[in-house]
Amino acid sequence: MVSDLCSGSLQGATIGSTDISLTPGKIRSGNHVADTQTAGSVCLLLQVALPCALFADASSQLSLKGGTNAEMAPQIDYTVTVFKPIVEKFGIHFDCDIRMRGYYPKGGGEVVVRVNPVKELQPVTMTERGNITKIYGRAFVAGVLPFKLAKDMSAAAVRSIRKEIKELYINIQPLQEKDKACGNGNGIIIIAESSTGCVFAGSALGKKGVYADKIGIEAAEMLLRNIRHNGCVDEFLQDQLIIFMALAKGRSRIRTGAVTLHTQTAIHIAEQLTQAKFTITKCDDELSSSVTFIIECEGSGAANPTL
Repeated sequence: MVSDLCSGSLQGATIGSTDISLTPGKIRSGNHVADTQTAGSVCLLLQVALPCALFADASSQLSLKGGTNAEMAPQIDYTVTVFKPIVEKFGIHFDCDIRMRGYYPKGGGEVVVRVNPVKELQPVTMTERGNITKIYGRAFVAGVLPFKLAKDMSAAAVRSIRKEIKELYINIQPLQEKDKACGNGNGIIIIAESSTGCVFAGSALGKKGVYADKIGIEAAEMLLRNIRHNGCVDEFLQDQLIIFMALAKGRSRIRTGAVTLHTQTAIHIAEQLTQAKFTITKCDDELSSSVTFIIECEGSGAANPTL
């Protein structure tokens, strides 16, 4: 898809290949379709396509087919509720229409994303977490799975969060997905918002033979772990922001918990491919017992020549 988006020439893109070469050309707007033909993640397709579509000469429509809620990737709900509002701070505008949800192993999901081009990206500063003001989410079942699973995941997650956060109302809706879902699946995503506009999430997907309660607790513990460190992004958003920091014009500063290997890799690649320079500084924080870090980037100031 990226090769199509940038009129590129692509070699070695076959299953089992250890060597891929992409020579990009001019970025093309318009309609692009990418179909994994499995439950391969539509969110990972969006991750790789979005930075390219931003620098096209007009808006693009990406039809992404595969798994919407897959293991080893963000769930589509994460992309829409956590990733989207934060990357929009860079001046990005896209909308995301979930036409059909698709689950492992069949996939069959489809998401249509419309992306507006930008002249250049603004730098972003997120260093003040503020207080957690809202916790909500969705626990879903699709296909032949009983609705009780959704209720059990939701109840277990709420109980788990309550032990640590007593003062907030927690609204995790149990849902039975009927028309807009392909295949059988169950899972949960829980979102926390802060007073300064930070957004965090914990999520988990059902697996054969795993009790629903356990799925709910896993998501709750992931969320709690990501709000304990008092940083401004969770461990999964951290690496997804690196490319936008590298492309933006000016200095971005983002406060995080421990810096993940994904983030370190993203920084290494971004510095190889652009003029961006990153520094990571440890912070002393009297409010939190755990260590936080500031990821700072002097962006490369990529400009869209067509706008």
